[in-house]
Amino acid sequence: MSIKSDVNEQTAHYAYSVSPNSKALSSGLVSYGLLSCDATVIFVSALIGGVGYQFLAGNSGSEYVLESGVGLLASILYVLRMHGSGHYDFQEIAKPRVELKEILVCWFSTGLLLAFIAFLLKISVVYSRGAFIIFGSLAAVGLLLSRKAAKEAIARAVERGAIGGRDTVLIGDFAEMAALTPADLLVLCGATEVNRFILGVERDISERSLLDTQVISAASQFVRKHNCRQVLIALPWNDIDRIELVKNQMKLLPVASQLLPDLRIRSLTSLTSSAQRGALVVEIQRAPLSEWQRLVKRGMDVVFSSLAIVFFLPIMFLAAAAIKLGSPGPVIFRQLRRGFNGKEFVIYKFRTMTVQENGSHVVQATRNDMRVTGVGRLLRAASIDELPQLFNVVKGDMSLVGPRPHALAHDSYFETVLSDYAVRHHVKPGITGWAQCNGARGETPTVQHIAKRVKLDLWYINNWSIWLDLFILIKTVFEVLRKRNAY
Repeated sequence: MSIKSDVNEQTAHYAYSVSPNSKALSSGLVSYGLLSCDATVIFVSALIGGVGYQFLAGNSGSEYVLESGVGLLASILYVLRMHGSGHYDFQEIAKPRVELKEILVCWFSTGLLLAFIAFLLKISVVYSRGAFIIFGSLAAVGLLLSRKAAKEAIARAVERGAIGGRDTVLIGDFAEMAALTPADLLVLCGATEVNRFILGVERDISERSLLDTQVISAASQFVRKHNCRQVLIALPWNDIDRIELVKNQMKLLPVASQLLPDLRIRSLTSLTSSAQRGALVVEIQRAPLSEWQRLVKRGMDVVFSSLAIVFFLPIMFLAAAAIKLGSPGPVIFRQLRRGFNGKEFVIYKFRTMTVQENGSHVVQATRNDMRVTGVGRLLRAASIDELPQLFNVVKGDMSLVGPRPHALAHDSYFETVLSDYAVRHHVKPGITGWAQCNGARGETPTVQHIAKRVKLDLWYINNWSIWLDLFILIKTVFEVLRKRNAY
């Protein structure tokens, strides 16, 4: 799909153009495919090594469980080491040379580590050395052959445009875009075709600024709609105003943003290695969580929230009955909130008030608020009113831990007074968060109050780890017992 700019008919350049091959595979998917292939080669080699040795030795049986465990552990160790060295990055995979030395060194060191683990666990007497040698030899040959076959297949796929950067958006001016050759795109973007959004070339500053804003807005909408994970900026490095304009807009999106070397910089060096790419590309914004981290966090959310629903189900039934008997109105309070990437969702809470505000004007609850019912006051003091949000977590709208979502009316106001407020949407909102564990809970009557909460939320986003989430969940239990700012 492409849209022409009618502002400048002389150049008739494209305001933006999306990759023509919508069926092209993502470069990230190719990387995960090769990772899975390596893990499979190692696992199958472990089984064949064990079965083959037992057959050659004339034994009737084989310890399939032990061999499967060895193969699984070996595949995990090898994949983690190769991934940490960058050998699953598409820029490395796309190079024609097979990393013979790197693969053999990584596999040999993995074998030594396996032998050390077997010694510590005292399973070396159970697992035959002959089976281990066959396993190691088969895996080494298999890893080299599969990498060679993968590189040849990827080279053919790149030539016919079957691999594209569907998760990558490229924003830049016409001259820089035109100067990017397919080879440059392959090294810099990991694909020969990406989603391009081309800024205007108008000489009139005000006219060009208006078109730039429209194109960048279209790029932002595309990123949100297609859940893109990377934005690359192709602009002359001396065009500070345009770089700042794009940078400020990308700050609102949960994506990694990088400034590519411009035409003059590229002319001074060769982009033949990923090491040079890493040295030349300027990181403007880091993605909040990698795909692997999001997968781990999501897994923890589903497991823990499901267990919590089962554990708290009797309490939720009692709370629902008390609300129904205590005052007229529905048991569940629903309100629109903004979640990850600014996407709106309906949050669930036990109704604790006589009103159900969900519009352009929402009044925050205050201490001794007359709108809170008698039952609602007890539920809020014990934070029981938040329990239905466990279903939001299961649905995927929320996480157990993250910045607390606010009503849409409050979001709109806070975004006007705090430039970094929208960064909170770089991760899923949470039932609890780092801010709530540090006393930033309850109403926000002044800008200073919300600024403190945003500062704590941004610290959480920039320092996320699975251990931090577990620490926050444990600390939340004590915060609930303290009942600090719970009203």
